[in-house]
Amino acid sequence: MNCTNLIDELRQRNLIFHITHENKLKKNIERNLISVYCGFDPTEESLHVGHLLPLITLKRFQKRGHTPVILIGGATSLIGDPSFKEKERLLNFDHKIDMWVLKIIKQVSYFLDININSNSAIILNNKKWFEKINILSFLRDIGKHFSINTMINREAVKQRINRLDRGISFTEFSYSLLQAYDFFMLNKKKQVSLQIGGSDQWGNISAGMHLINRISKKEVYGLTLPLLMQSNGIKFGKTECGTIWLDPKKTTPYKFYQFWKNIDDSNVYNFLKLFTFLDCNEINKRELNKYKNQQIMKDKSYLAKYMTRLVHGEENLLAAERITQILFLENAKNIKKSDLQQLKQDGIHCIEVDQIRDLQEALVLCSLSTSRTQAKNMIISNSISINTNKITNKNHIFHDKDKLFNQFTLISRGKKNHCLIFWK
Repeated sequence: MNCTNLIDELRQRNLIFHITHENKLKKNIERNLISVYCGFDPTEESLHVGHLLPLITLKRFQKRGHTPVILIGGATSLIGDPSFKEKERLLNFDHKIDMWVLKIIKQVSYFLDININSNSAIILNNKKWFEKINILSFLRDIGKHFSINTMINREAVKQRINRLDRGISFTEFSYSLLQAYDFFMLNKKKQVSLQIGGSDQWGNISAGMHLINRISKKEVYGLTLPLLMQSNGIKFGKTECGTIWLDPKKTTPYKFYQFWKNIDDSNVYNFLKLFTFLDCNEINKRELNKYKNQQIMKDKSYLAKYMTRLVHGEENLLAAERITQILFLENAKNIKKSDLQQLKQDGIHCIEVDQIRDLQEALVLCSLSTSRTQAKNMIISNSISINTNKITNKNHIFHDKDKLFNQFTLISRGKKNHCLIFWK
């Protein structure tokens, strides 16, 4: 059993950005089992990798015996959190939100134990209490506890107010009161005493603590996690090609796997601390030896395997590794049709054709060469492969044997440039 106080462990793992009453919280979780919550607004049909940090942190609490509470914002997502957003979100309709709620519930259920006796995860929807609330009662009983001066001076709000071109609507301005009420209701109904979230949620979390203290005279706690940025300044979870989703229909397990394989070297050991349950001492030892025997590459692979297995399961991890072998180790022996369908979705460049005259034309259509003359020279120089088999015939014509599962042909130029032909 891990004897380190959980808050100390979170500090060791660089997981704490803000925290209130740290010593009191440490003593509280040493003496008592608490309920801790994090909210997720279903403003899309899937969570993305940026949501993994709070989910895994909730799992750390659950492994220590505490009860994780997931609050799905079926009501608050109709508005959208304005925190550090440059402009107002597009508002979604109830029926769409209801569908997304079901998908998000299914996703979060995968990360936490929901069928254990003592501290099963609890999943709630704030639509349950907001549907019944009266606007006059809310303004009188909740709104009176908040100062407009304080709300305006929150950094997330100030950034929008100071932008004359966009500003902030009253709808968005009221969001922090709604989230504060969530914390109040969870404290009242489920004795939740700690809320966690990204560092951009600090103002909303503080509002909840303030409301509980004013109405219930109780002390509760807040803890925020760092918002992660990649070395290129892009928010973690987003790439040049878009967001890295948890839904395999939006981001394939192969692309998810490659996302982790290709993180910057400077992030490897911090990410091992943040996202895995490897002991911190073990991670520190690995970091000390990162330039010996390609240790850092091994640790990147470990991270990619761990995260892909966590999110997509063992079978999809094996598929991601198979596809990687095909593309980078040139071994298509064990390829499956589902692997090629992943590549077609978002793995590599793909073209759809009815027919192609020959390999030279295919190389031009696939943007692997700029002309038939260049394509011919590439083939002669032994740099072109079909389904990982080298082709040296400059006049190669496609045959049925070149079509995997009668639908796919993988053309490669060297080891890093690929195109998938999908025969219609």
